[in-house]
Amino acid sequence: MELNVSTASQEGHAVVTATGELDLYTAPRLQAALAGLLRDRVDRITVDLSGVEFCDSTGMNVLLAAMKRLKEQGGALDLAAPRPAVKRILQVTGLDTVFTVTDAAPALDAG
Repeated sequence: MELNVSTASQEGHAVVTATGELDLYTAPRLQAALAGLLRDRVDRITVDLSGVEFCDSTGMNVLLAAMKRLKEQGGALDLAAPRPAVKRILQVTGLDTVFTVTDAAPALDAG
């Protein structure tokens, strides 16, 4: 299955919306989008996971690496609206205590 990634940004905050499956083969697409935002020095990134049906350890590592780099730049990365399967992975791995997880992503203008 494919992974589609889109980005909207406004005043230093970006929302990255991912839909599909986040795995070894598709994670580079999300990684590229996040790396671009990090280069642009965005202060806050919210990754909307409401459309992600599956996420493996590669996907989690991409999110962790982006969060680490953003923290080093003084920013923050949040996860929004993970589906039950993804939420379970976060809970089982303890990453639900590492990431800030919200129920919904903020609405931003496409950018």
